[in-house]
Amino acid sequence: MYATENEFPQQTGLHYLNHAAVAPWPQRAVEAVTRFAIENAHTGARDYANWLQLERRLRERLQRLLNAPSRSDIALVKNTSEALSFVAFGLDWREGDQIVISDEEFPSNRIVWEALGPLGVEVVQVNLHGANAEAALLAACGPRTRLMAISAVQYASGLRLDLQRLGAGCNARGVLLCVDAIQQLGAFSLDVQSCNCAFAMADGHKWMLGPEGLGVFYCREDLRSQLKLHEYGWHMLENAGDYSKPEWQPARSARRFECGSPNMLGATALEASLSLLEEVSLTTIEQQIEERMQWLIDGLKALPQVQFHSVLEPERRAGILTFSLDNWQHAALFEALKQKQVICAQRGGGIRFSPHFYTRQQSIDETLHILHTLSTK
Repeated sequence: MYATENEFPQQTGLHYLNHAAVAPWPQRAVEAVTRFAIENAHTGARDYANWLQLERRLRERLQRLLNAPSRSDIALVKNTSEALSFVAFGLDWREGDQIVISDEEFPSNRIVWEALGPLGVEVVQVNLHGANAEAALLAACGPRTRLMAISAVQYASGLRLDLQRLGAGCNARGVLLCVDAIQQLGAFSLDVQSCNCAFAMADGHKWMLGPEGLGVFYCREDLRSQLKLHEYGWHMLENAGDYSKPEWQPARSARRFECGSPNMLGATALEASLSLLEEVSLTTIEQQIEERMQWLIDGLKALPQVQFHSVLEPERRAGILTFSLDNWQHAALFEALKQKQVICAQRGGGIRFSPHFYTRQQSIDETLHILHTLSTK
């Protein structure tokens, strides 16, 4: 396994199980941002051309992470919500159009579609609790369905969907597939080509171990010109460096969605973090996360009065495990864990743990010991 002690020198006694919320940066990201800050302080933007090369490397890493056909398919955005809004308010909707989502979506992937209500667009929510979530989603796609907007992994339950099956089903029905990949990208593989994704988006601050304020938006080449633009500026032009040219047109690449100056500080951190993920390899990361999830599941099963709110089957789970203890109120248990330096979240009717590939077994064992002590109180 990759030596993570130098990359994640976390405080002694801290048990960080909250990567589905906001992840710690690896040490190389800290050092990259420090170098960037020092360079800026000493020489300003003298070497801006080098910054642009770093941004190019970031796009290439994101392209590989998503298996996008081209670097031109990648836009750097502020966050997932912004990318979802580009799709929601870019498509040419007709009154009576339908959008299929699940009934477990994070607000970002629900509110943006409900905001289309004044245009006569209907949002159809599908319950995922049955034995065949993909079949239920596809069955909800009727003749008026234009788009299915679904999270690759549900933020509370951790349910991981079969995107290839959904993509094939949407393609056969003439429905566009829009994937909120924030709880999968960086933890489990996602291939936008094999999944027939029209659009995919994710923030960098969760499983990609990057900063808040920078994310990725994949837009299929044939759909870019179909999204009406609502943001304009110098950076989104085809000839972005020609400031005196009176005629202009949006960039043919996904840069058309980037209206103004780039977030170079965020790009510096995210590029460094993604370099670590590539060195470790996504195959190894998946295996390590699955191993740590199994440690948690086995340990929690030994606790009295534990209730799981997540799917436990390996093929259905990702890096999220939500549970509750019958003799504890969720808020009180969350605060008790926080006092013991177990960093987690309240989600989905319980406590949500989300370990990453580098999470030490000792940290998980100590967390389970803390829970065992609390459960017997």
